[in-house]
Amino acid sequence: MTATLATVKSILASYKVEKQALKSCLGLIKLSDRHSIERVEKACERALSYTPRPTLKSIQTILKTGQDKLSKLKEAKNSQKEKQTNDYGFTRGAEYYGGKNNDK
Repeated sequence: MTATLATVKSILASYKVEKQALKSCLGLIKLSDRHSIERVEKACERALSYTPRPTLKSIQTILKTGQDKLSKLKEAKNSQKEKQTNDYGFTRGAEYYGGKNNDK
């Protein structure tokens, strides 16, 4: 429940008046009625990994798309693949520009 608590604190901190944040906090509580408490916790963890100030909408999107069910190991492997194959952004390579035969 630590990620959920951190999310509630960040939602409360994002508004000037705490009463304005109550609707978002209540919406977060209602998400646990529709989804399990564990899923809401994982969604809060994922949202906190993206940004230090997650919103109710971002957590709803994570739950709706099922991103909370994805394993972190699978994502780490995918990000390592991307880093290995693309170290310099949008580098296309010689094949894109006509290959080595066009250098003459």
